[in-house]
Amino acid sequence: MELSGAEIVVQALIDEGVEYVFGYPGGAVLHIYDALFQQDRVKHILVRHEQGASHAADGYARATGRCGVCLVTSGPGATNAVTGIATAYMDSIPMVILSGQVPTPVIGSDAFQEVDTVGITRPCVKHNFLVQDVRDLAETLRKAFFIATSGRPGPVLVDIPKDTTDPNVKIPYRYPREIAMRSYRPVSKGHPGQIRQAVEAMLAARRPVLYTGGGVILGEASPLLRQLVRATGFPITSTLMGLGAYPMTDRQFIGMLGMHGTYEANMAMHETDCLVAIGARFDDRVTGKIEHFCPHATIIHVDVDPSSISKNVRVDIPIVGPVASVLEDMLRLLAEARCDPERAAIVEWWARIEQWREINCLSYDRANDKIKPQLAVETLYRITDGALYLTSDVGQHQMFAAQFYPFDQPRRWINSGGLGTMGFGLPAAMGVQLAFPEAQVACISGEASILMCIQELATCKQYELPIKILLLNNGYMGMVRQWQELFYESRYSHSYVDALPDFVQLTESFGHVGMRVEKPDELEGALREAFALKDRCVFLDVVVDPTENVYPMIVAGKGHHEMHLSPERELA
Repeated sequence: MELSGAEIVVQALIDEGVEYVFGYPGGAVLHIYDALFQQDRVKHILVRHEQGASHAADGYARATGRCGVCLVTSGPGATNAVTGIATAYMDSIPMVILSGQVPTPVIGSDAFQEVDTVGITRPCVKHNFLVQDVRDLAETLRKAFFIATSGRPGPVLVDIPKDTTDPNVKIPYRYPREIAMRSYRPVSKGHPGQIRQAVEAMLAARRPVLYTGGGVILGEASPLLRQLVRATGFPITSTLMGLGAYPMTDRQFIGMLGMHGTYEANMAMHETDCLVAIGARFDDRVTGKIEHFCPHATIIHVDVDPSSISKNVRVDIPIVGPVASVLEDMLRLLAEARCDPERAAIVEWWARIEQWREINCLSYDRANDKIKPQLAVETLYRITDGALYLTSDVGQHQMFAAQFYPFDQPRRWINSGGLGTMGFGLPAAMGVQLAFPEAQVACISGEASILMCIQELATCKQYELPIKILLLNNGYMGMVRQWQELFYESRYSHSYVDALPDFVQLTESFGHVGMRVEKPDELEGALREAFALKDRCVFLDVVVDPTENVYPMIVAGKGHHEMHLSPERELA
């Protein structure tokens, strides 16, 4: 069949099995929008800002494991999407961004709504393309989806000049199924010798720790990870991005590690003699001061991306390969081994961990006439039986959610980890709710974050998305205020939000249900009422204690063993 460039774009999306495209129209993409209008297999979701489009596509991808897609116009359409593209890049989320561009004859002339989209996005995409000939369009789109979803996933941008989508120019269409690129060949198996060496080190370990990250979830390796934990009896900790890959309610899970991780997880990291890092990248929020990081450990690192190996922390046994494949090989070698892990030593190690666990580092003052943010999250967990898809924005509420809403399944915790993007939570929840229309989806946010993309409440109304928004309203940019209290002698420079809207009235003006909760004894009833409204978007403005801080906390320049606990639990 012969198709125009615009029709090729749409047909390629169909051939890729794309369900939703999140976008916002403009002059450079009007031919594509006209082609979308004339079919009904790919559904377009009209957001209210291009940042919302990229976050919604991101949320869809994180929850489903499939590639998210967004469509934006040239110039400000593309630049508005950059924050969402960078968010996906930092967390290795598969996404294809289709951006319109001015016609090829005027590229470089400062034409209306022209920016160098390829140049602007180069530092925050896995790859990008500028299509200069309609005959290259189908193959380029196929390459974009292949690159975005293979190896270490990530966002890929395709910049499409308007003249390449001209409806009057039609060419034969063939969508390539197989793609071979000489410069891009992701590995499919880990090195067997390295894997064997890693298993030998694990069997000889006396104080082992499994340190897991988002790569386990991205690699669909959660079932294999659970088998490995059971087979070894080792304690397991996780990064913020890896939560849910292993059940957080299981006794072998010792909590999240890092800047706001648990005392037992961080102390175990500091004293381990064998660290098995799986699908994690040793970012600064996890390692603390590099010189103090795991000083006694043989470090094993499993990652599909060779550039991540020894990038931040020098490792002893590197294994480059897909996490699932490597874990399969590890489990086979463990089953074949003629010796077990050092059982007596590991029993002693667990006894030490249990001593750290008894400190109860996440305890907080429950006898209070103000709603504690921790209580709000715990109540949310209780009334939803831990079954939510939960998105979050960034700040204190994000950390409280990670600490007090234990996830037992992967792809249920949807948050911006690497970039820390305020405004992510609501549009990401839209992507999740569209992917799973029958599921309970909630967004936990703060009053500063929610205002970044509040306009997407209109999108929720247009598509009748019954998202529940739990706003932990403390009147501050909470994490900024916490740092100013601890390190700037309580000089709260521009961290107090003076002109907040009435969130109940604002929500109702968009056609949704608004509630305000100010007392602890009102909290559970309000949440139950909100979730009983299964077909409505509900916004709960929960007024929480503005003085509450997130603990434990490792400050910049300190090691895992130098945590600050809450003042009432600080160790001598």
